[in-house]
Amino acid sequence: MLLWICVGWILGLTTMGWGKTEYYISAGFACLIMLLWIAIYRIFLSRIHLVYIRFFIILLSIGLSFILGQGYANQALDQRLQRVEREQKPQEVIVHISRLNKISPYSIQQPLTVLKADGTTVQWLGTLKHEGPVQATYLDKEPLALGHYYRLFGEIRPAHAYATPGAFDVEKWYLEQNYMTGFRIRQIQPLTQQELYALGFSSHLRQQQSLSSQFLLWIERKRLELRHFIYRQPLNNKGLTLALLTGDESLLNPETEQQFRRFGMSHLLAISGPHVVIFALIFCASLQFLVAKFVPHLYLKWPKQYFLSLPFLLCVLLYCAFVGFEIPALRTLLICVIVTISIWFRLHIQPLKLLILSAAILLLFDPFSILSAAFWLSYGACFVLLRIYQTLERQPLGEVQNLKQRLFFAGKILVESQWKIFIALFPLMIIFFKQIAWIAPISNLFAIPWIGLLIVPLDIIAALFFFMAEPLAALVFQINNLFISGLLGLLNFLDHLFSPELISVAMTPWMLLLSILILLILFMPQGLVPKAWAACGIFPMIALPFYSHPFQLAVLDVGQGQSIFVRQGQHSMLIDTGGNYDENRFSVGEQIILPFLSVQGVSRLDQLILTHLDQDHSGAYLHIRDRLKVKEILSSERPELNTSMKFQYCRQGQTWDWNEKIYFQILSPKPEALNSIYANKNENSCVIHLQVKDAWPYQNFLLMGDGGWETEYQLLQQYADLKVDVLVLGHHGSQHSSSYQFLQHYRPQLTIASAGRFNRYGHPSSLTQARLNDLNIPLLNTAQQGSVEFILNSNNKMQLEAYRDKYKWLKHKSARFQPE
Repeated sequence: MLLWICVGWILGLTTMGWGKTEYYISAGFACLIMLLWIAIYRIFLSRIHLVYIRFFIILLSIGLSFILGQGYANQALDQRLQRVEREQKPQEVIVHISRLNKISPYSIQQPLTVLKADGTTVQWLGTLKHEGPVQATYLDKEPLALGHYYRLFGEIRPAHAYATPGAFDVEKWYLEQNYMTGFRIRQIQPLTQQELYALGFSSHLRQQQSLSSQFLLWIERKRLELRHFIYRQPLNNKGLTLALLTGDESLLNPETEQQFRRFGMSHLLAISGPHVVIFALIFCASLQFLVAKFVPHLYLKWPKQYFLSLPFLLCVLLYCAFVGFEIPALRTLLICVIVTISIWFRLHIQPLKLLILSAAILLLFDPFSILSAAFWLSYGACFVLLRIYQTLERQPLGEVQNLKQRLFFAGKILVESQWKIFIALFPLMIIFFKQIAWIAPISNLFAIPWIGLLIVPLDIIAALFFFMAEPLAALVFQINNLFISGLLGLLNFLDHLFSPELISVAMTPWMLLLSILILLILFMPQGLVPKAWAACGIFPMIALPFYSHPFQLAVLDVGQGQSIFVRQGQHSMLIDTGGNYDENRFSVGEQIILPFLSVQGVSRLDQLILTHLDQDHSGAYLHIRDRLKVKEILSSERPELNTSMKFQYCRQGQTWDWNEKIYFQILSPKPEALNSIYANKNENSCVIHLQVKDAWPYQNFLLMGDGGWETEYQLLQQYADLKVDVLVLGHHGSQHSSSYQFLQHYRPQLTIASAGRFNRYGHPSSLTQARLNDLNIPLLNTAQQGSVEFILNSNNKMQLEAYRDKYKWLKHKSARFQPE
């Protein structure tokens, strides 16, 4: 029964951050289970077989624990959200540096413990920007030293996610990591303990003198010393050496990191259970050797399993602290604690129950782990390995006699485990990353034994020597560097042979749900459900891509830029792609556009309209051109094209329709303006009018691109009778567009500004907002509402939904808008 209670608890916690609709549905489901159980118990108890009674007791247990987990998750979320900073503003703070920083090529990210006047503390994430590469000057002087206190002057920069389906949610990541805001550090002033006493922080100073605080600070200092030591060594792969040892990617070469990602090996850069177990085994094997040699009679008083269990557990705890208590390491720690308890109290716990119990306990202490990809991938991989282990019990290795057969059997298991893990974790990879590395089963087949049996043990031995004899540590690190070079050489060979790239996979939520259901049926133990039932989910998956989608128009949140997605039936179109000022540093195309299309189940676009070639409208396309499948491109300028793409200029007078329901018309630019060298690029933007037949209350959409007053004047002259229900403001709502006369003439029911929060241009401008207010025209801003979506229902009603209204951690600045 404990197993089912834990399952319900975990499922309840997965609802963290859900909107009200999902919450009421899940709560109603749990209440229905309880009512059903009460009815069965009261009325039919005497007539029901014991098996059915047990079944309904299980349902009741899951329902009650589900409600409990749901309440616990949302209470924790509400409490954390109360401490989140919401406004960008200058700030002066007193901080304590208690955690190791992370250095990237051009900045240092430093966790800050911010001291409050009321005696409490909160965690912020500080950023120190550098003009040149950080690593070149990193070891000369620590800007913020561990264990020290500082007065920092800077600017609060609240986390702000691109609120678009499929995009990485940085706000959720901040909440998961317990960071209440970002902080741009401008000036640093060290503080002494006397100054802190004078400022009234004596209680915090006393707290930092506790044994636990001192131990954790000692661990962080040792991690920093080890980073410095590895940095000073003449190693070709010092970044990879450090990452595989502690999970610290501060010294990692971006090219190596990208190569590991393309080969589906990024999980090897994170500290996992094997790292922890290898360290504990090395220590306990040494301890067992010493005991057997010098005091063997000790085992007469304390049997070996009892004597070694506690040192093993302490080693796991120490290594978990050393790597910052990452989720996979915590999972191993909890499993080891439960196993140790079962050994001492002579309890028998089945492996599956052990796995689920450790997950439930982990979520009890840190419910925000449920938001982490590491949690799901870690436990998902363990579940698959457990199923493989259960099949091995029917064919134990001990029955294989000679060495050749044993090696063949071990190789078979390794191959089987890799393709099974790849298939089983496929839905999770799509949910969290929207792409897969097809070569992962091949690359991991070689990399996992090489790293697990050679590189990681040598890394750990070298780290142990670092605390005893640094010359020996340097020697072992040099030897290990040869093995790492061998691994990279193999990857380079495979890279030359296959040229693997990450593949974006287009799957709708329903397709993902069906794939998860199919895999659960296939990986369940024999006898629970017939494996043939998996076929019931295959046929709907085949049919879903041919489903005729209702009309959908989404103005995507791409920051300071514009991208609009349109779909109806089997047709799909993208109008602009947005684009970051530096797509190599942060790619809107890779991080927003491709994941969004993946979530929509779109693998190929009928048309891509680039209104013009400014970076904030087309920069993402230029970065993902080779990965974006498009039949035809229209633009007011000719972009760089693939040979498979058709191109034509968009010009006034072009019209087409989709299924005689959706009508498109290009209103600008004029054909003669396309070849004019004096034409203003913004005023040459493709202006598109879209009409949805019989829809209400929104039927006519006008998409202005970056068109300003000149374009608006042209439209007033040539299309005075044009109907406009929804207007996507020209030039992101700048003061040089959306003139009073233009707005007054067309009188849209709703306007949308596609702009980025904290953008340096001040879009949408206060003048534009004043005009809209004066005319009583509502305004939605993607910076506040996130992506804005229009969907046509079966009654021809155009429903409006803003993405930030769905999730609690995205509602800091969301002004809920309900259309009349």
